[in-house]
Amino acid sequence: MTDQQIRILLADDEPGFIDPMAFWLKSRGYDVTTVKNGKEAVERIKSDPPDILFIDYKMPEMDGRQALREIRLFNKDLPVVMLTSAFEDKELVDEVKTLGISAFFSKTYSFDQLSQMIQMILKTHKKFQKPHAEH
Repeated sequence: MTDQQIRILLADDEPGFIDPMAFWLKSRGYDVTTVKNGKEAVERIKSDPPDILFIDYKMPEMDGRQALREIRLFNKDLPVVMLTSAFEDKELVDEVKTLGISAFFSKTYSFDQLSQMIQMILKTHKKFQKPHAEH
């Protein structure tokens, strides 16, 4: 992990899911902010971009897919994890992959799996790589 605290933005309209997730992440030392829809997520990322975005696919006002399309217009490198209840829509999965999704997180997964996913993003995403010294 990096020296500074990792900032995570959670965008989901279900308090029963997002509140325990935010609490769990905060208890692990992450700096967590929550928003209730895609529109709020876009506004937050424009004004104060996080290190990682977790965004629900289905939300009122602006869903995760619409929000991600808008975010990619001004921020192409933000690691994004799409939250979803189900993966049966292959067309959706294919489409959001073209928008640069780092991973999908099913709401049926455990928070331990969430931790593993964050660690994978921190290890593999170019945003978190330390530059190599020139020889």
